[in-house]
Amino acid sequence: MIALLIRDLRLAFRAGGGFGLGLAFLLIVTVLVPFSVGPQSTLLSTIAAGILWLGALLACLLSLDRLLALDHEDGTLDLLLTAPLPLEAVVSIKALAHWLTTGLPLVLAAPLLGILLNLPGPGFLWLVSSLAIGTPALSVIGTFGAALTVGVKRGGLLLSLLVLPLYVPTLIFGAEVARRGAAGLALETPLLMLAGITFATIALMPFASAAVLRMGLR
Repeated sequence: MIALLIRDLRLAFRAGGGFGLGLAFLLIVTVLVPFSVGPQSTLLSTIAAGILWLGALLACLLSLDRLLALDHEDGTLDLLLTAPLPLEAVVSIKALAHWLTTGLPLVLAAPLLGILLNLPGPGFLWLVSSLAIGTPALSVIGTFGAALTVGVKRGGLLLSLLVLPLYVPTLIFGAEVARRGAAGLALETPLLMLAGITFATIALMPFASAAVLRMGLR
C-alpha cells in the first residue's frame, strides 16, 4: 500500500496536476474576486470564507479526471484488479494521494489567501479547520466520480457534472463553519455535520467506487 501511495504521489507531480494547478487556481480566484465585487473591506470580510471554500472545491475538480484515467490507459488498473490488495484499499490510497497533492496544499495556503480577502482574525482557525475536515471528503467523492467515468473518453465535463451535486453538502457545512467562526457565532452543529459527512464518505464511498470499477472494467 505504501509503494502504491508513493507511486501515485510521484505520478501526480510528474503529470503536472494537483499541487501547483490547484494552488494556482485558488490564487487566481482569490485575486479576481476583489475586482469583480469591489474593494469594500466589509463586503470582502463577509464573503471571504465562502469564496475560499468554493475556490478550494473547484480546485479539487481540476485533477480528478487524471485520478484513474492514466492507470486505465497504461493497463495498470487492470493489473490492480487482479492484485491481492483489495480494490477498496486501492481506491482509498488513490483518494489519499489526491488529498495529499491537492487538498492539503489548499488547506495550508488558505490562511495566506484569507489575508487578501480581509478575512476576520477569528475566522482563520475555523477556515483551516473546516478545510482540513472537509477536503478529504472531496477527494473520496471525486474518486467515486473518476471511477464512474474511467472508461469514458474526454469524460472531464461529465465527471464534474456527476461530482458537483455530491459536493454540495460538504460545501454548505464547510463554508458555514468558516463563516460562523469568523463572525464569532456558535458553530457546533455545522461542524458536527461536516465531520459526519466526511467520516461517512470515507467509510462507505470506497466500496461504491470499487464496485463501479469492477462493473466498468469487466
